[in-house]
Amino acid sequence: MQQHVRSHMARLLFLLLIVPLVAACGGTTPPANVEVQTVEVPVVVTATPDPNAEPTEATEPDQPTEEETETTDTPEPEPTAETASNGEPHPILSDVRVRQAMAHCTNRSELISSVYPFLAAEEQAQLLMDSFVPQGHWALSQDITTYPFDPEVGKQLLEEAGWVDQGEGETRINAEQEPLSLELTTTDAEFRQIWTSVFVQQMRNNCGIEIIPKYAPASWWFGGASGLQRRDFELGAYAWVGQADPSGVSLYACSQIPLPANNWEGQNYMGWCNETADKAILAANNTLDRQERIAQYATFQQAFTQDMVSLPVFNRFEASAASNNLVNFRDDPTIDSYVANITDWQLSDGADTVILGFSQEPASLFLVVESASVANIAGSLVRERIGTSYDYDYQPAGVAELPTIENGAATNETIEVSEGDMVWSTSGEPVELAAGIEVVDANGETIIYEDGTIEMKKLSVTFNMPEGLTWEDGEPVKQADFELGYAINCDPDVGAVSQIECTSMEDVEFTSDTAYTIHYLPGAQWPEYFVLTWGTYSNLYTMGAYPAHQVLSDGRVLADVPASEWSTLPEIAERPLSYGPYRVVDWQKGQRMTLEANPFYYRGEPAIKTIIIEFYEDTNQAVAQLLNGSVDVLGRETLGAGPELETVLQEGEAGSIQVYPIASPTWEHIDMNLFIVR
Repeated sequence: MQQHVRSHMARLLFLLLIVPLVAACGGTTPPANVEVQTVEVPVVVTATPDPNAEPTEATEPDQPTEEETETTDTPEPEPTAETASNGEPHPILSDVRVRQAMAHCTNRSELISSVYPFLAAEEQAQLLMDSFVPQGHWALSQDITTYPFDPEVGKQLLEEAGWVDQGEGETRINAEQEPLSLELTTTDAEFRQIWTSVFVQQMRNNCGIEIIPKYAPASWWFGGASGLQRRDFELGAYAWVGQADPSGVSLYACSQIPLPANNWEGQNYMGWCNETADKAILAANNTLDRQERIAQYATFQQAFTQDMVSLPVFNRFEASAASNNLVNFRDDPTIDSYVANITDWQLSDGADTVILGFSQEPASLFLVVESASVANIAGSLVRERIGTSYDYDYQPAGVAELPTIENGAATNETIEVSEGDMVWSTSGEPVELAAGIEVVDANGETIIYEDGTIEMKKLSVTFNMPEGLTWEDGEPVKQADFELGYAINCDPDVGAVSQIECTSMEDVEFTSDTAYTIHYLPGAQWPEYFVLTWGTYSNLYTMGAYPAHQVLSDGRVLADVPASEWSTLPEIAERPLSYGPYRVVDWQKGQRMTLEANPFYYRGEPAIKTIIIEFYEDTNQAVAQLLNGSVDVLGRETLGAGPELETVLQEGEAGSIQVYPIASPTWEHIDMNLFIVR
């Protein structure tokens, strides 16, 4: 087995940063041992979701250029959300000057160095981010506000905001003698404790800001009814995982602010609502014209960086590792999970059990309400995919081909609409067309509707599923199962992280046990329409079926259970019925999860018959188990950074294990909660 590791990090980073951009244009070929068919979608290929492709030029963040200094304008403080319904403005963070000051007081190079001391300075600089899009990305705008490390600028902003210096090492106070003190919440993972502890010191030493760290279990921080989703934080440190497109609607649109009134739907945890940014992010994700997308992303980034509601810190440098005994293991910067090709895995010694090591335990396998990476990985084993997203592009997986306009499986017709018709507005919502409603017409122009008839684009996409899909109990997957998937995932009471794609659907036409057509509202133009379904939760391009026939332990049939109860059903959260390659047979909380090959899997049983996921509180322990042969795979979500990552890289160089280093599309950031929600 060829070792996927390089002795020089600089060469590795260069290759990893350039290749994905080439791949986005259709310029790479998958490895010979992986059978994937790349779909060519000329306008819609490439990039990363919540940022993250990779850097191509190293810049020195601690030495701002004259142009950078000039872009850091300081507007007067004002609420960035438009309505009081978002909650009570935070007494400190609602002031833009404080947020911008914190950005200037942060030495991000030092934060990067704290977790990647083994990378050279120029390599560390390549990981620095100034926007929600990373260096080298096609959507990155140059016309943004940057925040070079400059404590003096930060101090000046704090003074203007009324926070008075009390001397070296002391916390600033305001006119009411209240301290400039904020709580920073993040996970208890060692990786985040390392860099956030340096951030805490920087805030006090550089600018007199007291930061009180709160290290919480990942199950609480990323839970569907706690932590981030309930906006239970002041400052929050975590990572977004990139995919093959910048996306960002669920993260930054005004309609995606989690609130009690909308059942906590959305991922705009800052409570940020900027009208210009809102229109731009929605427009960027509602056109098939790539140049228009670039222009709209540029407008969005201007507002995003100016308001400083989320401080990008760095792209993570990551690696996954596997035993030399494991054949056909593959990882990739833009694939959501390294188990995407698990049916190709084999063990060279002929054994049939693979052990994965997780440093965090999933809170639930009901992925509609759970977005943690560990849940995605485990949950994807019991579901079948429509497609994958290797190499910043898309490939069919469970379908013969992805439905595109080019191959005729999708259409984008020009139709006439008039007053009273339901359409998709520029605000990213379904509305009745009426005077004053803003929409995008068939020519791609944004217009204000007045009266009469106008032309708009209507997108319809037909998915043809493979024959033979079967549940683990031997029942075939039927039309009723897809209908149930649509009904549940798009039900407002289910508690989904986001349902914006569902609300853009006019209806779904179910035509057989293996085919359905999604008809979108006039004006809805999703760039990733060919992999987008109600099963696209947590960035997994799954088919979105649930077993309508399943009888629960309480005697009810699954199809009869209200959506509001699904997240608490053991048959959904812990033992979901599988139509994928594996089925869950045991879950000992805090210890391990065991999955066995689904005997009715339509492609036939995979070579690996048993998957065991071991849970470790200490990443170093997980690494030790990999090195002594007790664990077969440790993924990026487990390895993190710091000494354990360096150890793995060194062992990879020595040839004792397979290592796949990645300049990751995952990026760390600090969100600033603008409103207190009660």
